[in-house]
Amino acid sequence: MPSDQSTWLLAVPQDGDSEGLFEELSSKFAQQGKIVVDAIGQLYIPSFKTGTLDGLIALSEELPKQDVYFTSVVAKIVDTLRNLLNNDPSKLSQHVLVNEQSVDQYLTGDWRWNDGRYGTQRSLREMTDILNKEMSSIDNAMKSKLQGYNLVKGSLTQLQRKKTGNLSVRSLADVVSGNDFIQDSEYMETMLVAVQKSAVKDWLARYEKLVTMVVPRSANAIISDDEYTLYSVVIFRRVHDDFIQKCRENKYMVRDFTFSEDQLRKEKEELQMADTTEKELWTELLRLSRTNFSEAFQLLVHIKIVRLFVESVLRYGLPANYIGLVVKPNQQSTNRTLSLLQDHFKYLAPRSSGGKSKTLSGNNEDFLGEYQTVLDQEFFNFVMFEVPWIIL
Repeated sequence: MPSDQSTWLLAVPQDGDSEGLFEELSSKFAQQGKIVVDAIGQLYIPSFKTGTLDGLIALSEELPKQDVYFTSVVAKIVDTLRNLLNNDPSKLSQHVLVNEQSVDQYLTGDWRWNDGRYGTQRSLREMTDILNKEMSSIDNAMKSKLQGYNLVKGSLTQLQRKKTGNLSVRSLADVVSGNDFIQDSEYMETMLVAVQKSAVKDWLARYEKLVTMVVPRSANAIISDDEYTLYSVVIFRRVHDDFIQKCRENKYMVRDFTFSEDQLRKEKEELQMADTTEKELWTELLRLSRTNFSEAFQLLVHIKIVRLFVESVLRYGLPANYIGLVVKPNQQSTNRTLSLLQDHFKYLAPRSSGGKSKTLSGNNEDFLGEYQTVLDQEFFNFVMFEVPWIIL
């Protein structure tokens, strides 16, 4: 059963029975009492070089894996766009475009093979190799650019986190100033201590007696947040280690900080540079993702057209002339849509159920046995593959 969240690509033999197929089906769907399809379009399937039967069978086995890979690359690009745009559906819809048109418009607007880039004079094997090479190139480019962006974003996040935590962990570079410190003293130094708000009274009553040689009345509240108050206190250098130990025993958080104008300037420059670089890489990654989505989605559809052609040849045989349709079913009427299609193409039932055997067997029973697993698949009355919807 095909998915109710995908657009269906169909192929049937182009013969007398298929004349006026698009118009006939469009009319039949329109006559239903309720909407069964959201869109329908024509799909022009080229007459590729069929090559050998062994080659077709090999491609029939390989193409599903390539299809899965192509689909995963498209999905990863969409996820990248979604993350860059903070999962905003309206913004995402402006970037998941194919040649500056929506996915539905691209698929249902009388889709045609890009012969300029993928000339049909090539063999099917050469064609699939080209498509795979291009998709791999897109995948590798996205991985490289995304990795570079994530490294810079991670660095920026760390720098920002230092500025957004509470006073026991955050950077103090933009909190304190030179006036909060005794500078250029041979004997005394200023310590910074983060005290939980619930312990402020206890701190004020005890800090002078934690160790000897604490300067009386030197505690000064610099700044407070929801959890802590940051104090400066002056001590003699010789009791530095003892003071830190006593603070730990009393659960006062001594902040290891040395005031330096150069360090302040350096931290601000690092943050500014990381922020600027992150914005630049964000813009580059967004632009690349938008471009590569368009390219990758086209490659995905092209590989599915190759699959349609290969399976059609194996099922219906020569001449290799097939007509295609793009059907986007209404999500609430998927079963009804499938039933209508099955009924419309019931004239193909004998060829769909046994066509491969008739086409391939000839006088070679050994060959038929070798590929029995491929030939005994369950089929609709038509060849069909699905293109997953881009869920915004």
